[in-house]
Amino acid sequence: MIKAWRKLHLYAYFASVLFFFSLGYPLLFFYALDYQKNYNKIVSLRRWISLAGIYAVGIRIKVEFEQNIDWSKNYVLCPNHTSFLDITVLNYLCRTPFSFMGKVELLRNPVTGIFFRTIDIPVKRDSKISSFKAYKRAIDLLGQGKSLVIFPEGKIDNHYPPVLHEFKSGAFRLASENQMPILPIVIQDAWKILWDDGNTYGSKPGTIHVRVLAPIQTTDYDQKKHVSLEAQVYDKMKEAWDMCNKS
Repeated sequence: MIKAWRKLHLYAYFASVLFFFSLGYPLLFFYALDYQKNYNKIVSLRRWISLAGIYAVGIRIKVEFEQNIDWSKNYVLCPNHTSFLDITVLNYLCRTPFSFMGKVELLRNPVTGIFFRTIDIPVKRDSKISSFKAYKRAIDLLGQGKSLVIFPEGKIDNHYPPVLHEFKSGAFRLASENQMPILPIVIQDAWKILWDDGNTYGSKPGTIHVRVLAPIQTTDYDQKKHVSLEAQVYDKMKEAWDMCNKS
């Protein structure tokens, strides 16, 4: 009975997102015609669509900050990844214009496709050419004062309950080479509300708790030291993750 109810809630969530996406699509289509000029408007509309989609089905977000964040600066945001809801969490959290870097398959998604054709960065991870183009695009956006979201685990793993997996090096190399601060973000329990894409356990109403750690400056790191930067970020995020998800 509980599983059936959670499946119904999942369908309601997807229907809610599609409903609000449909309402916003005419504006999105218009903005996408000149997405560089309308970058900030597309970011704002994406935020409205994603938050309306979760609020309508009883999902909320609560954020705790280790210290105040200066949103006038741009960052490389590094959140862990256990749920489709993580994207909405970032839309809620980030107060500066930003782009996601994500797998190229998101271009085919009916909702995320328009964003990854305009303001976001699709990457085919097993292609050196695609990775190079994505890296250059990321540098351009950072240079324009935009922030960038990269999930350092690279994917949602099949392990349940989820753990914090080893990080990929891309986000840390990008941050260190471009002297951009990293903002570590621990999304503590989105997986309890909707794990992965929801197909296994469905979803339910509830509150997602998020802990934003203090920014880590990268001015003391260079290309050769990005591995130690990666380890520092991982250790800080692992500590915060374990505090909330004790077995």
